Amino acid sequence: MPKQSKSQSVSQKSLDEASKIAHGIQKPGQSKEQTKIIAQGIQKGIEFYKKQQNTKNRELDKKRKQALKQQTRETTPTLQAPQTIQYKQHWLPWFLLALSWIGIGAYFILYT
Repeated sequence: MPKQSKSQSVSQKSLDEASKIAHGIQKPGQSKEQTKIIAQGIQKGIEFYKKQQNTKNRELDKKRKQALKQQTRETTPTLQAPQTIQYKQHWLPWFLLALSWIGIGAYFILYT
């Protein structure tokens, strides 16, 4: 199967549109060859328009993302000094651990 390049990959929809428009503006006495050439020109124009719109959409999307980034930068407070995090452990787990060891020790002392 041969690979198709980007310029050869044309959607069937744009081909149909170009053909419909070319037949719509066809003059009496115009040959099929001329109509085909006109349809190809219209199809190229449609593809160019689509590419142009995609480029505009990409640029607008980039500007929107940049504005969003700028807005988040302005609203996010900057940290002047790194904050230290102090973890505070609760006394209950340590108490239960000590109690269980005392219980195990008492069991071995009393029952062995």
